[in-house]
Amino acid sequence: MAEAEKRTHDTTREKLEWLEELRDQSEHHGSSKAVAKHKDAGKLLARERAEKLCDPGTFVELDRYVRHRESNFGMLERRPYGDAVVTGYGEIFGRRVFVFSQDFTVFGGSLSEVFAEKICKVMDMAAKYGCPVIGINDSGGARIQEGVVSLAAYAEIFWRNVQSSGVIPQISLVMGPCAGGAVYSPAMTDFILMVEGSSYMFITGPDVVKTVTGEEVTQEELGGALAHATKSGVAHLTAPSEEAALEDARYLLSFLPQNNASPTPYDAPSDPIDREAPELDELVPDEPTKPYDIKRVIASVVDDGEFLEIQPLFAENIVCGFARLGGYSIGIVGNQPKALAGVLDISSSEKAARFVRTCDAFNIPLVTFVDVPGFLPGAAQEWGGIIRHGAKLLYAYCEATVPKLTVITRKAYGGAYDVMSSKHVRADFNFAWPTAEVAVMGPEGAVNIIFRNELAESDDPESRRAELIADYRERFANPYSAAERGYVDDVIQPRRTRPVLIDALKTAITKREPTPKRKHGNIPL
Repeated sequence: MAEAEKRTHDTTREKLEWLEELRDQSEHHGSSKAVAKHKDAGKLLARERAEKLCDPGTFVELDRYVRHRESNFGMLERRPYGDAVVTGYGEIFGRRVFVFSQDFTVFGGSLSEVFAEKICKVMDMAAKYGCPVIGINDSGGARIQEGVVSLAAYAEIFWRNVQSSGVIPQISLVMGPCAGGAVYSPAMTDFILMVEGSSYMFITGPDVVKTVTGEEVTQEELGGALAHATKSGVAHLTAPSEEAALEDARYLLSFLPQNNASPTPYDAPSDPIDREAPELDELVPDEPTKPYDIKRVIASVVDDGEFLEIQPLFAENIVCGFARLGGYSIGIVGNQPKALAGVLDISSSEKAARFVRTCDAFNIPLVTFVDVPGFLPGAAQEWGGIIRHGAKLLYAYCEATVPKLTVITRKAYGGAYDVMSSKHVRADFNFAWPTAEVAVMGPEGAVNIIFRNELAESDDPESRRAELIADYRERFANPYSAAERGYVDDVIQPRRTRPVLIDALKTAITKREPTPKRKHGNIPL
């Protein structure tokens, strides 16, 4: 009996030793040369990224012993554990998340069948358990040795991106190459974060571009973080380092719920809810064409002045981002008078429409600050489809069923007034400052049209024009005619914007609005 127990203990010890050996092997990434090159470039390893993203000690790795299929052409001699991706789950600020982190040191991070199966597994788990999924992209593309199998594997990931869209938050961090068909997975997620100087995204690289079009362009110019932050709008946030990008992802997630069935995140505020901001009383210039910074309004109103702006370098004539108001997570949209006078154009309409729909999908209330002189005129805008693109923003606000609060700070002219979360597209509470001007168009343009004949016949047209403009501004270019009809719920002192909005939000936070029975609408894409 004692001999049998000894054999059992010896066998158990051997199995435990074998497990330790396997775990040790699975901890290694690619070859020592590949790892050294990766680190020399100032990059974190795949597992390090996943661990730094999550709260300390919470990351749990899954499928660490998975290996690529033995049938892979020319690759039988090397089958590393875990293949070229680290997957698992952990916590961010105590909330469960699922993570995958591609490993460029193993086969250049190329996607294989089992690589995709690992990613699909955590995506399925995230959807099943109602948790956010965060993907860290650093891959050379499809694994050529697997042929069409790797292409099919990409499509399996894409399909899951779509099924989870609007159901669970999906965040992509690009921390290296992401090219070809691989770009479409991040493109379908809710947010893309890129690292300046070390990450890039494009459909076709510089060599192909030069061959086909004759253009000479570098990787950074074509698809670097700055290019996508300023020109394409693909990148929602950029960071100077990988550590900063990971921290940004954590902060971004703090504003998002676990899933579309969860309430908006709440964090009891230390900033008094009845705090006034006297500086707002003097913020809007007396001269109607003089700019001011809408971000100063936002900072004065939200909790502790903290505002996470999304796409800050793209379409700067509109500002979008997350903040907290009375402890509640909110999405903010605001026209920016400092850029193009705050007009709506193609890029700003698309930027804001996407943001509004994201907030609506995840139960995040919307606060809109309006100072819009209209849509940008010109042949380039008309031929570029400003009608269609502007309609996206109108559609997004009409479609949104989350609480919608609106503050008109100055101009609200023409169709742009309707688009920017007006009462007529079912905003819940609409307020205006005394400096607000709600009208079909500006006084100057209106007078030139309405009184064209009178001015032409006048002995002193300039003096008469000034009189008519003053009369028009007094009668129409103010918030009171809109307030008379109930289009504006109240005209408020600018300093009281914060307490007024918090009180309105507390009222609207329980909003439930039925939607028509249909498969889905047909947004003018």
